[in-house]
Amino acid sequence: MARYFNGKEVELLAPAGTFEIFKSVIDMNCDAVYFGGPSLNMRMMRKGYNLSYEEVREAIKMAHDRGKRAYVTVNNLLNEEDLEEAKRYFNFLNEACPDAIIAQDLAVFPLIQNLNLTNIPVHSSVMMNVHNLEMIEALKEMGVTRVVASREMDLHTAELLQSKTGMEFEYFVHGDMCTVHGANCLISSMLFGNSANRGRCMKPCRWDYRVKKDGHIYPTEYPLAAKDMYMYEHIPELIKSGITSFKIEGRMRDEEFLRTLVNTYGHAIDRYIEDPIGFNRKEDADTLYENRKRDFSTGYAFGKPGLDYINRRYEGTGKFYSTGKVFSTPTAERELKPERVKQVRDTLGSVKREVASTTTPQLSVHVNNVDQARAAMTAGADIIYLTGDVFQPDRPFTRQEIEALTAEKGTTKVVLGMPRMMTELHMEQYNQFIRAGANHAFYGLDGLLVTNIGAMHKFRDIPLPMIADFNLNVFNHMSASLYHERFNMERVHASLELPLNDLTKLLDNTHVPVEVIVHGSPIVMYLELDLYENTQVIESIGEEDNKYVDNQYLVLMTDKGENPVYRDWSGRNHLALSKELCYLPMLKELHEAGVNHFRIEGKTYTPEQLGNIVKVYKQALQHLDQCDKLFEQMDPIYAGYTLGSLQFGQALKLDLVEV
Repeated sequence: MARYFNGKEVELLAPAGTFEIFKSVIDMNCDAVYFGGPSLNMRMMRKGYNLSYEEVREAIKMAHDRGKRAYVTVNNLLNEEDLEEAKRYFNFLNEACPDAIIAQDLAVFPLIQNLNLTNIPVHSSVMMNVHNLEMIEALKEMGVTRVVASREMDLHTAELLQSKTGMEFEYFVHGDMCTVHGANCLISSMLFGNSANRGRCMKPCRWDYRVKKDGHIYPTEYPLAAKDMYMYEHIPELIKSGITSFKIEGRMRDEEFLRTLVNTYGHAIDRYIEDPIGFNRKEDADTLYENRKRDFSTGYAFGKPGLDYINRRYEGTGKFYSTGKVFSTPTAERELKPERVKQVRDTLGSVKREVASTTTPQLSVHVNNVDQARAAMTAGADIIYLTGDVFQPDRPFTRQEIEALTAEKGTTKVVLGMPRMMTELHMEQYNQFIRAGANHAFYGLDGLLVTNIGAMHKFRDIPLPMIADFNLNVFNHMSASLYHERFNMERVHASLELPLNDLTKLLDNTHVPVEVIVHGSPIVMYLELDLYENTQVIESIGEEDNKYVDNQYLVLMTDKGENPVYRDWSGRNHLALSKELCYLPMLKELHEAGVNHFRIEGKTYTPEQLGNIVKVYKQALQHLDQCDKLFEQMDPIYAGYTLGSLQFGQALKLDLVEV
C-alpha cells in the first residue's frame, strides 16, 4: 500500500503494543506499523506488551503480504549485557527482514557492520534528537535512511532540512509527548534507577509541582505535563513540508482507541489526496476530540507553543494509561549513605586497568562565566570547559573574554563548549567563530566540548581535540569506540544514567578514555519549554524564599524538595538536581578502574564556592588515599549529597563483552 501527493510518498505509521493488537491494526487504514520485540525497546514497563521472536516474524510477514511495511523498535540505550542480546536479535531480524529498525544507540551501527548484516535498514529514533543539517548528513553517511524529527522541530525547519539533504522524515502527528528534549531527561534514573532512555520512565514530569521565584509561589499544578500532539487538521502542511511518514504514538493504547485514531487519520489523508482544494480539515475532528485522553496541541510544529503546550486534563488520575495507574508520586533524591559508598567502592575496585597507575588524574570544571573560570584555574583545575549554554543573568562568553582567559591560563587547558541543541543559527555562529580562529591560533583554545554528532561532522577538519559531552549518553564500549574512531573524539563522558553495575562494565570493557562527572548539580531535564513564563501570567498565592538557590532562579517545588531551573540565553530551561552529586569518596577506585578525567559541574556555584570545591578535589586527586578524610570536611551547598544513578544497580560478574 502506498499513497502519493504530487509524486511525494505519504505514509501513515500506526503503533501496536501486542501481537493481538497488531493483527487488527495492520488491517486498518494505515501504510505501516511499528512495534517492539521482546527486548531493547522503549516500552518495557508493562507486562504482556511487545512481541515475541515468532510474533515479530509473523507480523513482518503479515505486513508484507498486504503490501504494507513493518518497523521494529530497537530504540533503547544498550548496556554491555544488551550487546550480546542485540547480536542474537539482529541476526534474527536480518532473517525476518523488517523494513527498518528504529534505533537510538549508535552501537547499532558497528553491531550491524561487524555481523555483516544486509537486511536491516536503520531509521534514527526521536531519541537521537535529530535537529540540524549536519546531524542528518552524518547519519546518512552511517547508512540511516530515515530520521524521526526532534519533537521540538517546527515544520518550516523540517522542510528546509529535508530539501537540503533528501532524507526521509518521520514526524509525530498524534499522541503522548514529552516536554524534555529527546534523550535529555535523566531524572527518572536519578530518582528511581529507571532510565527513560531505556524504556522505563517513571514520568516525574507529570507530578503536581508549584513554581517559586522572587519569593513568590505560583499555583502551576502540572507545569511539565505536555498535551497530546494533534496534527489532524494540518495534513496539508505536513505534506508540503516534505514529511514522508506521519507517526502516531500509542504502543500502550488499546485496539478500539487505535481503530478510531488510525482510520480517522487514514481517511483524512485519502480525502486530501482525492480533493485537495475542497478538503475539509475539520471533518471527523470531533470524533478525535471526544475520544481524547489529554487535551490537544500542535506542539512545536508552527513555533514555540508556550504554556499552551501544558495539559491539566486527567493529570494525576492515571486515566491516560491503559492500566489506569499513576506511574509515580513525588520522591526525594536519595541521600549519600556510607554503606552504599562502600558497595560502590568495592564494585569499582573489581576493575583493574594498567593505565591507572601510570597516569596523573585530570580535573575538569564546567563553568558559566569568567569569574568561575578564574576561580577554578586559581584552585588548580587542569581543564576549563566554557559552557555553550550560559545561564542567565550571565552572558555568553565573548571573544575578548576567551582570549583573556587563554592568555592567563598557564598549564590549564581551556575548552570551548557548545549548546546541547544546535540549530542552524548556532551552527552558523560557531562555524564563523571557530574557522575565523584559524588565523588567531584559535584564540588560544585547547579543544572543543561537543554535544552532537552534527557538530562532530561539521568541525571534523578543525585541528583542535574534541571531547564528547555527557549528554551523548555513552552506555557501552561500542558507542564509545564509534565516537572515538569515526568522529575522532579524544574521550567520551560516561552517561550520568549508568547504574553501578553498568558503569563498572563500561569501564571494564572500553579502551576509549572515559570522563566522569563527579561533583555538582547536573542538569537532568533540558527543555525548550520556558517555565519562567508561569510567573508572568499566573497570580502569586503566597510568599516564600528559595531554600538553597537565589530567589532570582525559579524552582519547581513538591513536598519532597526543590529543583532549581535555570534559563539560558536561547530561552531554554535546565532543571537541576536539588542535591549535589558527590563521588569524592570513590575517586581512588574510579581512577584505578581507568578513569583519568574527573569533572565538576560548576555552573551554579559562586566563584568562591567553586574555588573551594576545586581545591578539595585537586588535593584528593593528588593524594587519593585522603579522599575519606577530605570528604568528612566537606559540607553540601545545596540540599545534601547524592550518588545519583550510582545509588542503584548491583555488582555483577565482570565478563568482557566481545563483539
